[in-house]
Amino acid sequence: MNGAIGEVLIAWYEANRRDLPWRDTRDPYLIWISEIILQQTRVAQGLDYYHRFTGRFPDVSTLAAADEDEVLKYWQGLGYYSRARNLHATAREIVQRFGGKFPATFDEVRSLKGVGDYTAAAICSFAYRQPHATVDGNVYRVLARLFGVDAPIDSGEGKRCFAALARECMVERFPDLYNQAMMEFGALQCLPRSPACDRCPLQERCVAFATRRVECLPVKKGKPTVKPRYFNYLHVNSNGVTLLAKRAARDIWQNLYEFPLLETDRPVEFDELCLDPRFRALLDGVTLVSVRERVPPKRHVLTHRVIHARFYELELSAFSPTARAYLQVPDREVEEYAVSRLIQYYLEERESPSLF
Repeated sequence: MNGAIGEVLIAWYEANRRDLPWRDTRDPYLIWISEIILQQTRVAQGLDYYHRFTGRFPDVSTLAAADEDEVLKYWQGLGYYSRARNLHATAREIVQRFGGKFPATFDEVRSLKGVGDYTAAAICSFAYRQPHATVDGNVYRVLARLFGVDAPIDSGEGKRCFAALARECMVERFPDLYNQAMMEFGALQCLPRSPACDRCPLQERCVAFATRRVECLPVKKGKPTVKPRYFNYLHVNSNGVTLLAKRAARDIWQNLYEFPLLETDRPVEFDELCLDPRFRALLDGVTLVSVRERVPPKRHVLTHRVIHARFYELELSAFSPTARAYLQVPDREVEEYAVSRLIQYYLEERESPSLF
């Protein structure tokens, strides 16, 4: 019975599908890249990045041979940079373990760094037409409404339940079309808000529609606590040279570049920042020629953090001994370094009139 749902979805998909480049290939590498990009990114935003990334790194070997800084630069703007680092590490793993040939079984694909059940199922069904059901946010929503499931999607019970339902609905002759159809249906038809129930081909089968619970499903246990952080960036320049630092591991934006950062436990004004021992060390023995706050304070939202950032541009007569510990980059070359979206925002906006 549930298999008929898959048939309906495939028919809907063939009439309504979007024309996306990763749907016209059986290359597991290209499918893998698209799936990683789309994990935390909307299709409309991810499309240009997909073309740019695969244009520079068209296969596993090219990506594996690249320098991490370059990989991060091509990823810049997409966020969640651990995805790019995992892609790079996994490409090298594929070269080492599989001779540069993308693995072709679910267990081998699943064993790769940064590849979970969903991504492995997507690669194996789309590239090799193996019968593995994909379950992402769109699929959770479609299945929760169709079957009236109120088990939280972020619970062990819920994940097992939805995985079983996805398998039951699968059309095993066409696992690739079924998985694409299920996800596309959630993305275009069974929307989180105001879904198009009046023209839904599954309306008569939908428990949520019959019980008027469409807007209530799916259920999630709760959102993580979001903590504030206060970043004070010092864009330090002297004689056409800018200071940059590479972010360390075990924090956000690992291995990306940024200006000298003074993180504080609360918002502070510039006068107070000048009293910070770290600020004094940075300017020890040199003359502060000018200081400007180039852009308004920026609130940057991440999954578990809200960054409250301020940027100050400091022109120095020379670099202090402490400043010399930073990377010294000619101004014209700063844009060649991979930076977070927050730093990118500053660089794009810094031509605005000074606030100081």
